[in-house]
Amino acid sequence: MIKTENITKKFGNFRAVSNLSCEIPKGCIYGLIGSNGAGKSTFLRLATGVYRADEGRITLDGEEIYENPAAKRRIAYVPDELFFLQGASMNRMAGLYQAIYPGFDRARFARLTELFKLKPKANINTFSKGMKRQAATILALCCNPEYIFFDETFDGLDPVMRNLVKNLITEDVLERETTVIITSHSLRELEDTCDQLALLHEGGIVFESDVQNLKTSLFKVQIAFHEDFGQEMFAGLDLLNYSKKGSVANFIVRGGREQTRTFLAEKSPILLDILPLSLEEVFIHEMQAIGYAFDSIIGEE
Repeated sequence: MIKTENITKKFGNFRAVSNLSCEIPKGCIYGLIGSNGAGKSTFLRLATGVYRADEGRITLDGEEIYENPAAKRRIAYVPDELFFLQGASMNRMAGLYQAIYPGFDRARFARLTELFKLKPKANINTFSKGMKRQAATILALCCNPEYIFFDETFDGLDPVMRNLVKNLITEDVLERETTVIITSHSLRELEDTCDQLALLHEGGIVFESDVQNLKTSLFKVQIAFHEDFGQEMFAGLDLLNYSKKGSVANFIVRGGREQTRTFLAEKSPILLDILPLSLEEVFIHEMQAIGYAFDSIIGEE
């Protein structure tokens, strides 16, 4: 488990991470979303021991990470700005990783380079942006670490490669109980991958939730009756964003879907549709409920 307790990291007068606390359990895929400058990359550099926190404490299974080589050997990190040795091939980089990570799997390296159709003897500098991202991902996965951190994992990957990377990450979590942290500015990229999601804003977590609970806790209702009606007819439900046009009302409900369906069906409506929300819509409504404007935090993609 990764645990952060009130960590703060400053660069001059700028607080990149501010008083941030969270717990990331073993064997999950944890997504961090937020706009550029929200503190996502700084958080990963703190969690991997690249940076030392100015305040607070961050631990991996109870051990401090900074200047702890044994802890760092349990972590693989694919940063947003990739680094390869000058003129190196994937084979040469694999040799470097193998020297650092005792569990580096050469057989898996061979399989994955073939699967991604990358040439292991070619100079990585000749690779495209997406191919370099694939190469870094392969090297990280072949370390067989307990923890893998990806910063903007899918940047530069085409849809086919994105799905392949998602499948490989998921397999590692299911088969080896790997803990994965993924950052992105796009909620849609993480919707079908993560177990937990956290929204980072101005260096702090303003919202965190289990994805499955988040997706089932809010839903949209469309309902109509022969007779005129008002919002008071639905007293007892936790309503958000109620509106009515003509004889049809639309609103968001927070609560149990089947209980809500039963409650509304007993009122004999002529129209009753209960519709799922996208994860982005759920986040918008949950953020509004705690006083944040989601669009202003994430911005336009």
